[in-house]
Amino acid sequence: MAISKDKKQEIVSDLSDLFSSSKMTVFAQYKGVSVKELQELRKSAKEGSTFLRVSKNRLVKLALKDVDNLKDTEADILSGQLLYAFNAEDEVAPAQTLAQFAKNHPNLMLRGAIDSHGVVLDEQAVKQLADLPTKDQLRAQVVGTIAAPLSSFVQVLSGNLRGFITVLNARAEKIQ
Repeated sequence: MAISKDKKQEIVSDLSDLFSSSKMTVFAQYKGVSVKELQELRKSAKEGSTFLRVSKNRLVKLALKDVDNLKDTEADILSGQLLYAFNAEDEVAPAQTLAQFAKNHPNLMLRGAIDSHGVVLDEQAVKQLADLPTKDQLRAQVVGTIAAPLSSFVQVLSGNLRGFITVLNARAEKIQ
């Protein structure tokens, strides 16, 4: 069934909005993935604030031209049946979501990504991006690194106190 011109313009407008708000857009080939599996992927993506969209590549290329930062993006890599993952909050989340799903569903193959500045990343770069820790994990590592000297200092101070209490308890037992 053919899509009307108005509907195509609406789709291009929606895609333009998604591209302009997304920090990173990852695309993957989904040929051979069942509808049930795609629904499962959409559900897991939604939990990470990632939005999935399937659209014709021609419409995606038109949408890229509508976004100021992405006008000069090399869109030749967009071919075949592609699924697009958008995330406005985290650059790494779309890559991690799709890579995690691809581990259990080999029919989903990462093809590349486009960042908010129009830089196109290849499949290998997306896989490396997916291996990075999330922002929350990085924050926890920073807090742990900052807190480590403080907790070590507290342990040293409490060690002296414990030693003193042990000596007093030993002395008290000897007296009795």
